[in-house]
Amino acid sequence: MQRFIVRRLLYMVLSMLAATLLVFTLSRVVGDPRLLYAQPGGYGITTEAWELMGKRMHLDKPVIVQYFYWLWDALRGNLGESLLDRKPVVKHIVARIDNTLELALGGWIFATLIGVPLGILSAVKRGSIWDYLGRGFALLGQTLPVFWIGIMGILVFSVKLDLLPTGTRPDDISIKHYIMPAIVLGWFSAAGYLRLTRSAMLDVMDSEYIKLARAKGVNEMVIIWKHAFKNALIVPLTFSGLIFAGFITGAVVTETVFAWPGLGRLAFSAATDNDFPMMVGLVLWFTAMFLVVNFIVDLIYAYVDPRIRFG
Repeated sequence: MQRFIVRRLLYMVLSMLAATLLVFTLSRVVGDPRLLYAQPGGYGITTEAWELMGKRMHLDKPVIVQYFYWLWDALRGNLGESLLDRKPVVKHIVARIDNTLELALGGWIFATLIGVPLGILSAVKRGSIWDYLGRGFALLGQTLPVFWIGIMGILVFSVKLDLLPTGTRPDDISIKHYIMPAIVLGWFSAAGYLRLTRSAMLDVMDSEYIKLARAKGVNEMVIIWKHAFKNALIVPLTFSGLIFAGFITGAVVTETVFAWPGLGRLAFSAATDNDFPMMVGLVLWFTAMFLVVNFIVDLIYAYVDPRIRFG
């Protein structure tokens, strides 16, 4: 087990280094980084100041040396300043992490609690009305655009019925503010959960050991939860890690529709405002979160299926 963990940690570190190298390369391919802040000899900056800025950014050194300086700054949390307000990028990201985590957790809980049970029910009741209802939910969930669901939710539950807030995240936030954004965020993923869980359960339910358990008179609930679902768990578990990582790194559409001050909305603003340092910082953060969540999922794999850690 220790070798398995060390191997996965090594893969995670190498993947993160590869991501930093790619981001640094792209930042140099687009041109001189100083052009993001000023023009040489132009208004407000002299040629001497331009050269001094280059020395501070280590642009007078070879590219490989520049990368190591840049990597060292990134490891210390120095990702530069936003072009809009000249505040450190890290401060902007840290200020919005909590908002995104709250929304991501709500959307993930909704998707899991709705998608997995409906997938199991659809597989167990194959060919029944419950199966058709489950597949209909999956079809609607993966075809209706997220922004449309959000807008319709605001129109019906906020404007017409006045039951829920229209969105955003006030200082005196209550559970009502989470309901619509979390449901809209988890809607598409709940449909994906349902389809994957149903497919995995059907494969397991048709296996020989399930038929043998039924022939021996094992209780149906024991067959479903202990024998079938446990062996079908790997597929939805993989999807679970991916969607949670996606939610953590920011749901751009949902956060934009509901004016939620999270990382997704910050990424949207950085892209529209050409705030390159902010985009670089967010890309590194997104990459790190995906790698951490995938590492946790690998550990859960090893616990659920011993063949993975001993294979």
